[in-house]
Amino acid sequence: MAQQRITAEAAIERLRAFDAVIDARSESEFAEDHLPGAVNWPSLNDAERAEIGTTYKQVSAFAARKRGAVLVARNIAGHVERHVADATLALSRDWAPLVYCWRGGQRSGALATVLDAIGFRVHVLEGGYREFRRAVLRELEVLPARLDFRVLCGRTGSGKSRLLGALADAGAQVLDLEALACHRGSVLGPLPGQPQPSQRAFETALWAAQRGFDPLRPVWAESESRTIGRLRVPEPLLERLRASPCVATEMPLPARVALLLQDYGHFVRDTGSFCERLAALKELCGAETVARWQAMAREGRHADVVQELLQQHYDPIYQRSMSRNYAGFGAALTLALADGSTSCLAQAAGRLCADGAAPAT
Repeated sequence: MAQQRITAEAAIERLRAFDAVIDARSESEFAEDHLPGAVNWPSLNDAERAEIGTTYKQVSAFAARKRGAVLVARNIAGHVERHVADATLALSRDWAPLVYCWRGGQRSGALATVLDAIGFRVHVLEGGYREFRRAVLRELEVLPARLDFRVLCGRTGSGKSRLLGALADAGAQVLDLEALACHRGSVLGPLPGQPQPSQRAFETALWAAQRGFDPLRPVWAESESRTIGRLRVPEPLLERLRASPCVATEMPLPARVALLLQDYGHFVRDTGSFCERLAALKELCGAETVARWQAMAREGRHADVVQELLQQHYDPIYQRSMSRNYAGFGAALTLALADGSTSCLAQAAGRLCADGAAPAT
């Protein structure tokens, strides 16, 4: 059975039809980004690629190819033994994997040749990950315009992110940019133990999420800046969000402080880390003010620090930014939330789902 080559566009449309999507690149290439649902079967791992490169430069291309053949053959044999030959997997002749590497060349070709020789229905992604990436970038340009966004805005701590979760639980379509970016979008935003994805992986996640939405139903998102941590929101998506109808959450200041102390509990537990993050605000808020906040935090007065941060820093910046960047902010519907409790947010999400909250633009 001859292996089949398939274009990136055709593979994307049929992605869920494949029994497996196999990335033959090294572990670091895979970690940077990969096709949704892919598993990593490296034909050459990072150390081996470096070895082959050194051999190519210091000895000859022929010597590098010979050494590469040994390593690739050994690695593919291991993958077949672990993932294919194991009797407990019971793979039939109808097993149809999609295999790819960087450009759809030697690494995926070698693996595909072995799987094809076994008798499986192998497809090789033409142009490899590079062509998939190009297809993703093309679609990121046009996908946002097809969707009917509703944007949750509101001051820091007013429950926007929690409300997105409640909307998702209620069956609404939600694009949670901060969750995909693994960052809460401010100087205090890094999530402990959760590094941000690469820019490419972030864009692939945004692409996959937008492709999965029903264009006839609203998609809820949160107002964001151009960057979330070190990641950039693609310009077409950002422009679409900024032109969409807004719903403004409002919550009393004490409830906002309480919510933030819960959501940023790691800073309450690790005052040193909190003070270190506060230091990044010296240029905006002044060294004397930041030093006072750090002293208050060391005294255990976290609630006082949070309240002053909201009143003196986050609220004024938020008001200016939203007025300048979000066209629908001035006409935003107001959604009053008593607090950030699960019951309060569930009720609010139910109301928003029931009435759609705003007309499409």
